[in-house]
Amino acid sequence: MATAEPPASGDGNTISSSPSSVKIQLSTRHPDVSLPENPGPILVNTSFRRYALSTLVNKLLQSDKPIPFEFLVNGTFLRTSLDEYLTANGISAETTLSLEYVRAIIPPHYLASFEHDDWVSSVDVLSETSPSGKWGTNGGSLKSGQERILSASYDGLLRVWNMSSQIMATSCDVKNGGHTAPVKSTKFISPNQVASAGIDRTIRLWKYTEDLEGFTASLVPQIELYGHEASIDSIAVHLPSNRILSASSDYSIGFWSNKKSDAPSAPESLLPSAAAKATKKLKIGSSTSTPQRGPLSLFKSHTAQVSDTIFAPNDHTVGHSVSWDHSLKTWDLPTSTCVDTRSTSHSLFSVCGLPALNLIAAGSSARHITLVDPRASATTVSAMTLHGHTNAVVTLAVDPGSSYGLVSGSHDGTCRVWDIRSSKSEKEGRIGMRVVLFI
Repeated sequence: MATAEPPASGDGNTISSSPSSVKIQLSTRHPDVSLPENPGPILVNTSFRRYALSTLVNKLLQSDKPIPFEFLVNGTFLRTSLDEYLTANGISAETTLSLEYVRAIIPPHYLASFEHDDWVSSVDVLSETSPSGKWGTNGGSLKSGQERILSASYDGLLRVWNMSSQIMATSCDVKNGGHTAPVKSTKFISPNQVASAGIDRTIRLWKYTEDLEGFTASLVPQIELYGHEASIDSIAVHLPSNRILSASSDYSIGFWSNKKSDAPSAPESLLPSAAAKATKKLKIGSSTSTPQRGPLSLFKSHTAQVSDTIFAPNDHTVGHSVSWDHSLKTWDLPTSTCVDTRSTSHSLFSVCGLPALNLIAAGSSARHITLVDPRASATTVSAMTLHGHTNAVVTLAVDPGSSYGLVSGSHDGTCRVWDIRSSKSEKEGRIGMRVVLFI
């Protein structure tokens, strides 16, 4: 059993054999910070907290530059001293406590601003960890410097940026096949294709190409998709199946193909030409001849506008949607059938999946995030609730570097980084606490 001499400064890192000591066994799942040799059980003072334990691990690693660590006990972050943890959980100090250490999440640093002339409604990223980056490189990865940011704005335009905040490409205007109203949602389908949707009730697919030097690029209209009768507020894409999901204010979810040959004809009543005939006016819009197609199916079960939709992370034949009607619905996409409905107490505005945990995160108007187990065997609607925002949670994204992490954005003007292992038990169940806050 390893021990160490108490530091002369008395800085709280004392390791002793007094009754106020407990044996710990350190481990990690990250090879780059694993201990060169297994030290076995280590006797430490029960007053140790995260910082003292992190200092101990750095000493064992003989790190030139200290690495901040967090510690997990039985799958939950240690947020107290060892003594407080032992007392709260009724564990004897004679027990050897297993501690798993992981790198602590460092608050993000400001890099650059990407200025627009109007509200920015949607942002997506093309990188080696993004789905579109993985799908479009056939198992390879994007090279350093090839990362791109895609933005949609209320000026009706899409913009692609490099990491130096320079515009690579801007979508065309109305006369050349662009959106006729503000854009609400946009996604990279692959490194060469982009999808967008908005208040003009259309989904538009764009071909994205860069010059050989990578200094300039273009967005060229490919397909216009018609089917919704009101604003499209969110889209989800899945390149391997060539499918798109859309959430609309007309209370429906659209299911689409991003291949012109697979998509059915567009409903004539929703085309711009039909609107022009009805009002006996000249068609106002594109002078180009972009192909127009319709949905594979429209799903109707929600009783209020649909806020967001996703493909199930582990099964692209399943979709999830959230709505102002307080519900999260699960859909069997091939049969266009709603197979499950989970009702909550508040309107839901955003959704994302945590595939490794079989959980769905839903952001609400009540300022919290609800984690839902969508499996039929689940006995409760909420598996955990994440509290911290002071206004509606309107966007969610998973952390590509962690099975337990997600990021939320709110109308309170903040983004918060969460690790669901950072939680505590209260009367209403398991409550999660944010790890990082940035404004």
